Amino acid sequence: MHRFLASILFAIAANMLLHSPAFAAYPDHVVKIVVPFAPGGGTDVVARTLAQEMQKDLGGTIIIENKPGAGTIIGTQSVATSPADGYTLLMGTFANAVNPSLYKKLPYDPHKDFVPVALVARSFNVVVVNPASPVKSIADLIAAAKADPEKLSYGTYGTGTSAHLAGELFKHLAGVNLTTVPYKGAAPAITDLLGGQIQVMFTTVASCASLVAAGQLRAIAVTSAERSAAFPQLPTVAEAGVPGYVAESWYGLFAPANTPPDVIERLNKSAAKAVQSDAFKKLGLNEGLVMVAAPPAELDRHFAGEEARWRKVIGDAGIKLE
Repeated sequence: MHRFLASILFAIAANMLLHSPAFAAYPDHVVKIVVPFAPGGGTDVVARTLAQEMQKDLGGTIIIENKPGAGTIIGTQSVATSPADGYTLLMGTFANAVNPSLYKKLPYDPHKDFVPVALVARSFNVVVVNPASPVKSIADLIAAAKADPEKLSYGTYGTGTSAHLAGELFKHLAGVNLTTVPYKGAAPAITDLLGGQIQVMFTTVASCASLVAAGQLRAIAVTSAERSAAFPQLPTVAEAGVPGYVAESWYGLFAPANTPPDVIERLNKSAAKAVQSDAFKKLGLNEGLVMVAAPPAELDRHFAGEEARWRKVIGDAGIKLE
């Protein structure tokens, strides 16, 4: 009887503690989401929309701090060494999953130094060609590449970026050769695609949607696992003739390791609510996002799966960065 009473008292005390001012106070000062890219890009836009919606739910202020450089390593490291109190978060991306394979050594452990908060959204690239090109489908692209293995080239906006690795995966699974032409960003690559200097790109929705709509680029497929509401008429690369092909980017919120579980739970629930907002629905169409709002365990699983999958692609292609 005494043991039963003690267990009841313990449960009551635990419940009171959970709802005490110390817990309820979070956040009692500014929360910062570090974006390891320059302002204005897709990750920055997603992070700012997320912050705007989450602060409505949390009742505090959330700011964005852009820390670009070294392929996201600078910004990521800054979060790894921040206090584990829920006030400094990282907007993680595709880069977090591929950097361990691209670089010989990182100044942080991508697993031990972070704890997952929420898988926010997935996105994809669009396979685009010049509208004057005879290539009107993935089958056409494969046939052209096989007919003249040295002729076709594709533009990327940096080694190890989604645009680059989406192309490498295509080459591997389709059994074709495409010459990789690196650029310093999507804009100069698209300029050369329009001018005929390169023949194809695996580029983001934001960078190509208006050009596709205006007829200045021809979209032939999406790189996602399923068709997109943003381009419902386009097949996936897999259904268009390359079975097993999926190349998606993603956005996930991380915190420094040892951040209290109750804080993680509160942030996760807030993020899940944020992606249901009208602002995120509009962003989803503009950026080609698939909202996920999954729990921490799902982000952990997704991250590990992506890391393993791209490790093989990067290894087979012999891609390395210093």
